[in-house]
Amino acid sequence: MTLKSEEAVERASSGASAPFHRVLLKISGEALLGDRTFGIDPGTVAAIAAEVRAVHETGTELAIVVGAGNIYRGVAAAADGMDRATADYAGMLATLLNALTLQDALERAEVQTRVLSAIAVSEVAEPYIRRRAIRHLEKGRVVIFAAGTGNPFFTTDTAAALRALEIGAEAILMAKNSVSGVYDGDPRENPDAQFLPELTHLETIERGLKVMDTTALSLCMDNRLPIYVFELAEGNIRRISAGERIGTIISTQD
Repeated sequence: MTLKSEEAVERASSGASAPFHRVLLKISGEALLGDRTFGIDPGTVAAIAAEVRAVHETGTELAIVVGAGNIYRGVAAAADGMDRATADYAGMLATLLNALTLQDALERAEVQTRVLSAIAVSEVAEPYIRRRAIRHLEKGRVVIFAAGTGNPFFTTDTAAALRALEIGAEAILMAKNSVSGVYDGDPRENPDAQFLPELTHLETIERGLKVMDTTALSLCMDNRLPIYVFELAEGNIRRISAGERIGTIISTQD
């Protein structure tokens, strides 16, 4: 873990304010559903945009990776007989739809936003170039990374870990849909599941806790990148970005 990351974990744990200079926010595609069973709920997207704007106005540099579970899941399609690589590319395109929707909501909230795509779609998004992404952040723009890593067989969780490391983010803020943090079981299926306020990356992997896929967790562990897991509820993005102690912290200390 870098010195900044260690300080961020300590300050967040103690409730100190504004521990982050640059973070990556990971939003699941399901979080965009609202009360729908499929697609995108405009009200939910507008609420997320308002939260992001509030964080942006504090001076925190913010990048976003959004999933595609509200539209398409490559693994599910592959299980139904579709070629896995083809299914994953379709999923990447679905993340682009979500990214453009979120960009529109942010621009309407008067937040300058750029979508950088890992696959070429030059008419609607810029190509992902690491230095360009960092420059956008330095200029005070919110950056949305679309199309995952640009490769099949990798999830948007892995894309979030990879992009966070590439841009020098101090942490990943992982917003979960209807789950307040990490539990030792699925609280929606097991009412006796225990909430876990703090974990190490290795513990998370060894216990098989479904926070991120193993590739993403290993990448974060190897580079000591902390992950803050919390519920995507009203005010939570602002609260955790300000250093309030909510959800679960996953970190590896030296």
